[in-house]
Amino acid sequence: MVQQGSASTTGPAEAPAGGRLSGGLVATLAGGGLLGAFIAQNTQDVTLQFLFWSFTWPLWLFTVVVAVLGAVLWIGLGVLRRHRRRVARRAARDD
Repeated sequence: MVQQGSASTTGPAEAPAGGRLSGGLVATLAGGGLLGAFIAQNTQDVTLQFLFWSFTWPLWLFTVVVAVLGAVLWIGLGVLRRHRRRVARRAARDD
């Protein structure tokens, strides 16, 4: 029996379409793992005093709140940058 149309195996192997992890995903997973380890080791209560407010929360909760606020700020700045670049491209195209 003869096989016709078989692919050559001398070329480089191709990775499956969803087989590779992006650098951003790897960094996110690594950062999340480090944050999880930090949270697991820091469970004591801490007091934050700001102006006339005083909060006593577990350190892990402060850590999560600050991490979420930082992520929201980072994403927001990225969206703002993308919007400004898009507006500049449209203005340059219209000229």
